[in-house]
Amino acid sequence: MPEVASFSYPFATLQQLAEDVLKHAREKGATACEVDVSEGFGQSVGVRCDEVETIEFNRDKGVGITVYSGQCKGYASTSDFSPQALRETVEAALDIARFTAADDCAGLADAELMARDCRDLDLYHPWALTVEDAIETARRCEQAAFAASPLVSNSEGASISTQQAQFVAANSLGFVGGYPTSRHYISCSVIAGENDGMQRDDWYTTHRDAAQLDDPLRVGRIAAERAVARLGGRKVRTGEFPVLFEATLAGGLLGSLVHAASGGALYRKSSFLLDHLGKRVMPEFVNIGERPHIKCGLGSASFDSDGVATRDREVVSGGILQGYFLSAYTARKLGMQTTGNAGGSHNLIIEPGDLDLDGLLRKMNRGLLVTELLGQGVNYVTGDYSRGAAGYWVENGSIAYPVEEITIAGNLKAMLAGIVAVGNDVLVRGSKQTGSILVDRMTVAGE
Repeated sequence: MPEVASFSYPFATLQQLAEDVLKHAREKGATACEVDVSEGFGQSVGVRCDEVETIEFNRDKGVGITVYSGQCKGYASTSDFSPQALRETVEAALDIARFTAADDCAGLADAELMARDCRDLDLYHPWALTVEDAIETARRCEQAAFAASPLVSNSEGASISTQQAQFVAANSLGFVGGYPTSRHYISCSVIAGENDGMQRDDWYTTHRDAAQLDDPLRVGRIAAERAVARLGGRKVRTGEFPVLFEATLAGGLLGSLVHAASGGALYRKSSFLLDHLGKRVMPEFVNIGERPHIKCGLGSASFDSDGVATRDREVVSGGILQGYFLSAYTARKLGMQTTGNAGGSHNLIIEPGDLDLDGLLRKMNRGLLVTELLGQGVNYVTGDYSRGAAGYWVENGSIAYPVEEITIAGNLKAMLAGIVAVGNDVLVRGSKQTGSILVDRMTVAGE
């Protein structure tokens, strides 16, 4: 077995560094302090047309320090772990706090909300991968794509990445927590066709445990099949049609919900979901839960960036919005209590329905299956949504032909309320888990 790369510092050293920072901040007169000490390392290898294109190694570390002088806040960071550097960084943060206006909502989260028992969520699975093995795996992945069809004419490359990190978070209320994590990745992107008839597509797999990654040959084959299927793309006539978001993209709709229901957007009154707590925002059959403690989950965490303990909860139940996504600060701005979401959501899962992708196509009967989105045309104040898109036109419940150079437009509030079905073709690639999502109508602009 090849030797597994290791961290530069024992976990206990990170804990001691955090304690030293808190002690120095207290001695210098800070009324409160929080600190995050982390280090990470990894490697990435890229192969294109069977030739090694990139080999990258990364190793980094850092200390982020937030201090409070009353309700004046200062932040400073350093990558130097020496005692002198840590003292200077604490003092720099205090200097910043002295020139910062007081904020009634600033400060640590309430002590009783802090995580006390940091359970083992099985988030660390080192991958004993040598550079040579990574190159060979990437080559096999890309070769599988070329072998899948003679129409695959070129490649944008296959890549393998493995990353490991560990951190300790602590604050002056006695909270100390942290753990190591890992994340691994295999991807392939290829081009099909020739001359003016070329199309590209990709596929990837990611997991905390490399043993759970898809087979590299499967990744390459799917990338090739997707690229070939897009050949002969055309526009469609402009009109209003049902739109089915493939599972690879449907998580973006959940992401839009999270953004609109986040404390920052709400207290700034820049959200189309302002004052929607307890109101229906989706059909009655839609249920969305947050599950922070899934073993080996890509979005799992025992506590949030404030040190607040995370917990299972229902975000949408029976189509009704049950909770926002709040940090300690944004909760105070809204006169509410934190939901343990400083830093984002944790394993947001929409309850799948009974239909697979083929079943959803039959249910839609006629409309657009979207497999790629372009641009960032989303206005979260009004909910207006407009994105470039590509995918497939569907007639009589079956894919008729590929579609390109079109735009889909609508309003997120209406799109969420107009969800017709959620598929059971769940794809787990991050902190948001969903199957394909069918929306009743959107404007499809083509020719």
